[in-house]
Amino acid sequence: MRRIRMRCRRYPTRWVSSLVAVGLMVSTVGQAQEPRIPPVESASGINITRTLAHHPDLSEAWLTFARYVLGNSTLPPRERELLILRIGFLLGADYEWGQHTRIGREAGLTDVEIQRITEGPDAVGWSSFDRTLLRAVDELRRDAEISDTTWAELAARYDTKQLMDVVFTVGQYNLVSMALKTFRVPLDEGVTGIPR
Repeated sequence: MRRIRMRCRRYPTRWVSSLVAVGLMVSTVGQAQEPRIPPVESASGINITRTLAHHPDLSEAWLTFARYVLGNSTLPPRERELLILRIGFLLGADYEWGQHTRIGREAGLTDVEIQRITEGPDAVGWSSFDRTLLRAVDELRRDAEISDTTWAELAARYDTKQLMDVVFTVGQYNLVSMALKTFRVPLDEGVTGIPR
């Protein structure tokens, strides 16, 4: 006990208080944490693009792919958003969830459906195809591949390009969710995270 006291005496009280506060902040689930890479204040756009402004070459390369998945994919927008929201939820990516609840509503998802995404493919109320899409996300997250059964169900409705877009949509938002969480990109104003 004496050693601890002596060591603490070496540090100003404000430092010790700050360290305790940081420890509490990190250990509190669901609390916002300080960004590891803060958004560039002078950049325009939402916090993810303002964060990526630190690395323009990476940002430009990633945005090309992201724009395809979000705006030019062969998937119907509502179905694309089911995939994105499910992977965002599974990864606990509050930023992704918050942005895509808005986009999902614009694509035709209801608030009830958005909430139901958190319950997974076996929740009551999904159509058989919605259930298949959600199961595909769960399998890709868990196994890094879609099972033969789920693939056959997707292939009964989707062509080859759409099947490929399912995998690349989930993969893209798996990647971006990892980046968002690791960089601790703050939620944009007016955007809420995953319901807890």
